Amino acid sequence: MDKLLITGGSRLEGEVRASGAKNAALPILAATLLAEGECVLSNVPHLRDVTTTMELLGRMGVVLTVDERMHIHADASRVKNFEAPYDLVKTMRASILVLGPLLARFGEADVSLPGGCAIGARPVNLHIDGMRAMGAEISVENGYIHARAKRLRGIRYSMETVTVTGTENLMMAATLADGRTLLENAAREPEVVDLAHFLNSMGARVQGAGTDTIMVDGVDCLSGCKHHVLPDRIETGTYLVAAAMTGGRVRVRDTRADLLEPVLAKLRESGARVDTGNGWIEVDMDRRRPRSVNIHTAPHPAFPTDMQAQFCALNSIAEGVATVTENVFENRFMHVLEMQRMGADIQIEGNIAICRGVEQLTAAPVMATDLRASASLVLAGLVAEGDTLIDRIYHIDRGYDNIEEKFSALGGVIRRVHT
Repeated sequence: MDKLLITGGSRLEGEVRASGAKNAALPILAATLLAEGECVLSNVPHLRDVTTTMELLGRMGVVLTVDERMHIHADASRVKNFEAPYDLVKTMRASILVLGPLLARFGEADVSLPGGCAIGARPVNLHIDGMRAMGAEISVENGYIHARAKRLRGIRYSMETVTVTGTENLMMAATLADGRTLLENAAREPEVVDLAHFLNSMGARVQGAGTDTIMVDGVDCLSGCKHHVLPDRIETGTYLVAAAMTGGRVRVRDTRADLLEPVLAKLRESGARVDTGNGWIEVDMDRRRPRSVNIHTAPHPAFPTDMQAQFCALNSIAEGVATVTENVFENRFMHVLEMQRMGADIQIEGNIAICRGVEQLTAAPVMATDLRASASLVLAGLVAEGDTLIDRIYHIDRGYDNIEEKFSALGGVIRRVHT
């Protein structure tokens, strides 16, 4: 089994490229099921979740090829299998995103209830309730969602809680529905906006993405198109936090500062100099120790839950005491227990982590428990004294493209080992 071996103490310096956003690429890949022609996607990250999604689409009959420019060509004109089986869905919750496209275009879908990261309850009831309201007949039996519909109809639907995948699934379903759909209390994340751009390039009529009300006027069919996936704001933020923690200076290129405003504000608060330009962000800590910062996670445009673990790592070695309040997922402090093994002084009280910064973490064998937790352990390993061995890094391979190569290029001492 692969592990990451990290020798701490190096100051990170240099430039690294941001990959495409996983959380945009996955729904966009699912949305290719809606098209009657070929879709060509660029800036898709090389991740395990992307490979899993491509395997899932391939089993359904989507013809997928990758050209010399690493563009993915997807042709769903010969889809004949409408099942998303458990053996694939169990590894990745985003597989639920094929439900809306299959039901909207083909009138049937059999999708296994999802698995994925153990970071708390993420029920799919809003997906199911919304599609039932659109006229689908849905039953849940033996761990599968069985959905049928002649043609979905437009509705006004208010989601009781903000859900990114729920918003995306219903938005995709609505593109081919009869009439107008209004989705209220919709998620506002940049990845939802990128999906809307892709759908509109296919001929959909989606308005309001990025606000809490999305309006979709259904059309009869959608065509193929080309689309460039937006940069990954979470990967970008992870490298910027690493720069701050190591007292370094790192520029991330092929990214966008407007996607990361809450994160950049907290980095400035920690004492880092943050500069931005057209397609790049640079953090310079000038060899200084960061200051602790208080964090409150919430849906976009507030501070993203996917950056919470990284700032726990920063606070663990920062000057002062700070609190990290997790308001999105109820079980997302599992990384704290592993960081405590490295000497972090963090106390958990309900949904709040109280972080008292220590001057030096010490290396220890640790285990990744979910995708972003694994990133925080990498950051902790980069500043810890000694050699940190991180187990179960398949979590990190789900969301970070060549993380050891990118950190090595910045001066980090990190390599993949097989034990």
